[in-house]
Amino acid sequence: MRWIIRFGVGLAVLVLLGLGLLAMVPAERVAAAVSAEFESMTGRKLTLTGEVTPRLWPSLGVTTGPVSIANADWAETEAPLFQAEGLVIDINYGALLGGSVQIEGLTADRPQIVLERDPDGRESWDFGAASGADGTGGTGDAAVVPAAATPVTLDKATITGGSIRFIDRQADRVIALDAVDATLAIPDLAGPFTLALTGLASGKPVAMDLTGGVFSAFAAGRVVPLTASLTTGGSSLSFDGRAGTAPLVAEGALVADLGDLPALGALIGSTLAAPGPGLGRDRLTATGDLTLDGTGAVFLRGATIVADGNQLTGDLDLRPGEARPKLVGQLTAGPVVIGTGSAEDGGTRTGSAAPDGWSEDEIDVSALGALDAELVLVAPSVSVGGMTLGETRVLVTLDRSRAVTEIRQMAAYGGQITGEFVVNGRGGLSVGGKLDFASLDLQALLRDVSGYDRVVATGDLDLRFLGVGNSVAAIMQSLEGEGALELGRGEVRGLDIAAMLQTLDPAYIGDDQKTAFDGLAGTFTIAEGVLSNRDLKLVAPQLTAAGAGEVDLGDRTLDYRLRPTALAAADGSGGVMVPLLITGPWAEPRFRLDLESIAREKMEAEARAAAAEVEARAKAELERRLKEELGVEVAPDESLGDAAVRGAEEALEDETRRLLEDILGND
Repeated sequence: MRWIIRFGVGLAVLVLLGLGLLAMVPAERVAAAVSAEFESMTGRKLTLTGEVTPRLWPSLGVTTGPVSIANADWAETEAPLFQAEGLVIDINYGALLGGSVQIEGLTADRPQIVLERDPDGRESWDFGAASGADGTGGTGDAAVVPAAATPVTLDKATITGGSIRFIDRQADRVIALDAVDATLAIPDLAGPFTLALTGLASGKPVAMDLTGGVFSAFAAGRVVPLTASLTTGGSSLSFDGRAGTAPLVAEGALVADLGDLPALGALIGSTLAAPGPGLGRDRLTATGDLTLDGTGAVFLRGATIVADGNQLTGDLDLRPGEARPKLVGQLTAGPVVIGTGSAEDGGTRTGSAAPDGWSEDEIDVSALGALDAELVLVAPSVSVGGMTLGETRVLVTLDRSRAVTEIRQMAAYGGQITGEFVVNGRGGLSVGGKLDFASLDLQALLRDVSGYDRVVATGDLDLRFLGVGNSVAAIMQSLEGEGALELGRGEVRGLDIAAMLQTLDPAYIGDDQKTAFDGLAGTFTIAEGVLSNRDLKLVAPQLTAAGAGEVDLGDRTLDYRLRPTALAAADGSGGVMVPLLITGPWAEPRFRLDLESIAREKMEAEARAAAAEVEARAKAELERRLKEELGVEVAPDESLGDAAVRGAEEALEDETRRLLEDILGND
């Protein structure tokens, strides 16, 4: 605002100086003289086209035709810094006779203002960067428009139907305001000033009101008392404290209602998505003591953040970075609830709230790229999508759209969770983690995560996983990973395996049926959303079982084969073994005794026994012939082949010895 005030007031004074010449000098020469004086003072070319018309009634003033002020010579944009279809300036005649300039009105008709900051931080509205008053090109207030020798006040400066563009090449963003109407009042240079502005940012209404202390000090960049309020869409911010502009510093109380983040993002030239339930979908506010230290850093002390029903308190620091700002802070929360999984929340819960499958709604993680972060969060309890956790302490690190949540402490389902969880928004969305669950109530965990509650036990689970996709369904169908499960004493509800084996009747299924066990363990791998297990072991009072099969996590179906053995002897031998097939959707699985496999295995066993009997008879016949025909006894640890070779070798030796004896005897 300072630059607008300076060149606006300077322009008004210069035009005013030409009023006395207008009666004697043509308007073109007056415009040329004013333009030359403005360029000498600022280093920027002022162009006045059309007539400069004086007005003596009903008030003293002047009206110009189209006017423009050149942008900095280094600016990439070709648009002027300022251009308007005309200016109307009204002067208080009585004050002028008294030796002061009181501008009753300064109106710019449909002005277009284009501001630019280059990658090195140069600002096109800094006139001192272009040319000093002495032509040396110096910087600072001494190189800007000098104060008028005559005291000047501005009752009201008005912009109607204007537009403002701020091209920030350092941050690679554009801030745009259209349909701008603004009013600035400076009744006394040594007193307070006010600014009221309305406009549109990406079609959303914007309104700002600002009241400052001593204008002359503020125009010079010094710190003065300041109150400000900003409203855009459904968001509003207010500040009450002190502020200055050279450099930008502030200290005071901040109250922010961020109920419309997309509108706020449109205003500041960024894309901000609407948060989900528990993260501020229905309510998002922040209050605290705000400090800007002049380096671009922002500090919020004693902050209170309310996101829907969640409240967090602590301190936050937002510091500028090379590519994006970084948020650092420590927050303490009350009970935190993020997404209840109800139908009102869009069915985000992964369990029984979505019986037909995982949600295919696109997950928007674009907000991860807005800044980097390092946040410590402490909460007595956390509920995420229906999954309930106890006392929690986590460190969240956000770097280039990749968020890593390091779990330092997390009580859950009667046990503890440690490890880390990763949400990666670089070039799409992927999620992964390394999680260790110790002494967890598995029934409660599975019920909240998947809607499956038939396993009642306490145990340990190690899980490593990675999924890629822009929806829960896509992620579940792409999962890769591995893990191990070990449970203590518990039960599987819905079927009685021991009764099935004793009666060979698969009808022992229902809510009143269960299979108790003393322990269950196994390992698994996950590929393309399908969990595979080959080494499940179950030990129960009346049976033991081994299992293998697949669980399709993407389609939420089972294809599993359990081989239980019931009524076994004390040494584990004997008993009845009938494979149990578990298939279908895991919400309503089907159980079937695989009697066909028993018959098949019996036939295979009989065939193996018959083959063994034939082999035994053939072996006995061979042994008999070796003994009777060759006189060879087969040793206990000797094969028939070895015995036959040995017998042949011994017979050959005997025949060779006999022939030698005959030859030697004949001689």
